[in-house]
Amino acid sequence: MTSVAAPAEFKPGVPDWSTLHQSSGGLASPVNDAAAWKSYEWPEERVQQFNKDGFVSNVPVLTEEQCDRLLNDYRFFMGKENHPGMAMMYEYHSNQSADPQNVLMHALGHWRLTQLFHDLVFLPQVVVPVSQCMGGKAVRFWHDQLFAKPAHHGGNVAWHQDYSYWIRSRPMCHMTVHIALEDQTEENGTLKYIPGSHRWTRNNGEPLPVLDFNFKDMEGIKTILTEEEREAFKPVSALLKKGEASFHHALSVHGSYGNRSPKNRRAAVLNYFADGTYSDSDQELLKGVTIPKGQKMEGQFFPIVFDPSWTKQ
Repeated sequence: MTSVAAPAEFKPGVPDWSTLHQSSGGLASPVNDAAAWKSYEWPEERVQQFNKDGFVSNVPVLTEEQCDRLLNDYRFFMGKENHPGMAMMYEYHSNQSADPQNVLMHALGHWRLTQLFHDLVFLPQVVVPVSQCMGGKAVRFWHDQLFAKPAHHGGNVAWHQDYSYWIRSRPMCHMTVHIALEDQTEENGTLKYIPGSHRWTRNNGEPLPVLDFNFKDMEGIKTILTEEEREAFKPVSALLKKGEASFHHALSVHGSYGNRSPKNRRAAVLNYFADGTYSDSDQELLKGVTIPKGQKMEGQFFPIVFDPSWTKQ
């Protein structure tokens, strides 16, 4: 690995961290040798569990101190302080549900704005297992997300499959890592999964259709399930502790209910795809990011975050 360079500036004094395609060392020390990369591999039993259920939960990836530092950066997205680089965001919704009694802050693109959220993308505890779950492929970053449910009136995230929102990229070899920056409980809207639902497809492997782009309709998915799928619809709560992550397949059905507790419920989400994924649209893949249909998704916004060859150098 080479020495870390500085990111280019979006405007004077405001770095665009997407121009730096490795960890800066701000969140954790960069990995510099093959043995260190290999040390982050999961045991085969855990990979098999992922393949069986479509997810693995309660994997420690961050310390409490690292979570607290990331939560400090959350101030830019919870209305407490304006970041001078907000124009770089792909999406920002102070309340995606538009219901003041069910508030869901949802953001994409913050890895461009802060050093710590940038470095989170490259965290070896995350990217090495993602490669294993993808069958040993090299991994590229897709995009990040923030989900915040404020105390007492935090909103839900309706049951869905992630790839339903991503069909503009093919073939499907995508994964999501959901990191709890605070303890998740039944009361504050913990992440929930349907085991085995990563096998639920339509029309020769296509995902279930999107019913609600604002995540409000919690039960709508049941109207499009087969009888067999409805019988298998038995949610499992992740109950992530602060600093723990859930890794899930792009077709794994998941969701979360609202937060009625007296504390916030904040999380950071990382999405990845296998190297070789191509654009299936001439429209924007993300705000300001267009790759012609049929061309490989790569470049500034889709960096390689891990290559298995790094464990052998």
